[in-house]
Amino acid sequence: MANASPTLFLFLFLSLFLFLSPSTAVDFITSSQNLTYGDTLVSTKGFFELGFFTPGNSTNRYLGIWYKIIPVRTIVWVANRENPIRNSSAVAVLKINSTSSDLFLFENDAVVWFGKSLKPAKTPKLQLLDNGNLLLKDAESEETSWQSFDYPTDTLLPGMKLGWDFKNGIQRRLSAWKTSDDPSPGSLTMEMMNTSYPEPVMWNGSSEYMRSGPWNGLQFSAKPTSALPILVYSYVNNKSELSYSYELINSSLIGRMVLNQTILRREALLWSEPEKNWKPYAAMPRDYCDTYSVCGAFGSCDIEQVPACQCLFGFHPNVQEKWNLMDYTEGCVRNKPLNCSDKTGFAKLPGLKLPDTKQSWVNESMSLNECREKCLRNCSCVAFANTDIRGSGSGCAIWFGELVDIKVVRRGGQDLYVRMLASELETKKTSSVAVGVIVGAAALLILGLLLIGFYVIRSKRRKLEATGAGKDLEGQEDDLELPLFNLATISNATDNFSNFNKLGEGGFGAVFRFHVK
Repeated sequence: MANASPTLFLFLFLSLFLFLSPSTAVDFITSSQNLTYGDTLVSTKGFFELGFFTPGNSTNRYLGIWYKIIPVRTIVWVANRENPIRNSSAVAVLKINSTSSDLFLFENDAVVWFGKSLKPAKTPKLQLLDNGNLLLKDAESEETSWQSFDYPTDTLLPGMKLGWDFKNGIQRRLSAWKTSDDPSPGSLTMEMMNTSYPEPVMWNGSSEYMRSGPWNGLQFSAKPTSALPILVYSYVNNKSELSYSYELINSSLIGRMVLNQTILRREALLWSEPEKNWKPYAAMPRDYCDTYSVCGAFGSCDIEQVPACQCLFGFHPNVQEKWNLMDYTEGCVRNKPLNCSDKTGFAKLPGLKLPDTKQSWVNESMSLNECREKCLRNCSCVAFANTDIRGSGSGCAIWFGELVDIKVVRRGGQDLYVRMLASELETKKTSSVAVGVIVGAAALLILGLLLIGFYVIRSKRRKLEATGAGKDLEGQEDDLELPLFNLATISNATDNFSNFNKLGEGGFGAVFRFHVK
């Protein structure tokens, strides 16, 4: 009996220790272990969880990753989204092949999904990280041979990359869930276009739906400079990789980007802890003008104008009747056709999302002047721009063929130089000078009238004072004296002699409403 006491004490101690243990969750498995239905992996700090789930009203089972740290189960990645486990009584098992290090998901003995390892690992280990990435690596060398971040579904988490891994032949793209009950790919997708001038593009089926514009050294050209101030973007374009990713400036926030098939948008969502739900922070498309090629070739969309679609300078609607009916599909054509023998120049159009880059050529080392000369020497060149707007600008992008999907970007965008006949540019210059002369003359006329009025009132006041009547005007000096304004003040007070403030026109010229604070 005395020998039994230490054993009993040890048993009670271990029982109490296990009972008080905060968690028995693990964040990894090895090739000697399996993950079965009901088991989960939980990242070290408890941010994410991997396991089997059944979405909505469906009876199908999937292997996926969701947020562990919030009370609303939000799926961010699905392994077997196109091949669910349909038999509710089937044995679902995730295994690591000890020879090839490939991942296999079984429904009984049938493989429903597998993850191809880039290379066999000596000691394979599958681990769920706190950023939501499921990583297959060698436990000894720590070298990664597969990761879920390379195969995103509908969600882009902070740190995930959208684009291309040229070294390993992997394209990372997003595709929306078909429905909330069905995680199989819907028609809405998003990818980085691997062209000479890359840009992110959203597709609805086989139709191009929206572009973000190319990277301009600071951001994508369709974004206003103040867009998404809580996010910081990273862009990589070299021989090994073409991608972009984002991080939250405030790491304490929980955020994600997700494609929504129902509303055909990419939403940026933030978790609201007080309200216990996801709050929309931003969405793309933002407005009507984000719709791909909504104004047709050589048309530009400005959401603050009526109508929103306008032809570029030097162009007119191709079919005016359709344009009048707000059908802009035929786009615009030049007022005067260009020939290779014509003398040409370029009209500077500021603040734009650059045109579709499929028919473009890029040289990152050219200056803007060199880019202009390059375009002038090529009869097929219709426009050019800097590829990097930082500082004084650098790099050269040249467009051939039709200019499509241009948008006016308030508080953002960049300059586009469009080829024109020299005679049209002279007309534009002459018109600008004429407008300047008219505005200047009108300003001088108004100033003259104010000075004359001031002189007349001063003269009358002096006459009254000379006859003694000025005593009756004591205390009214402020009413008789008119203030004197300079031209800059007048121009600012009339919004640069805007037609909106124009009251009428007489023999002495135009009369404007005058606002002074």
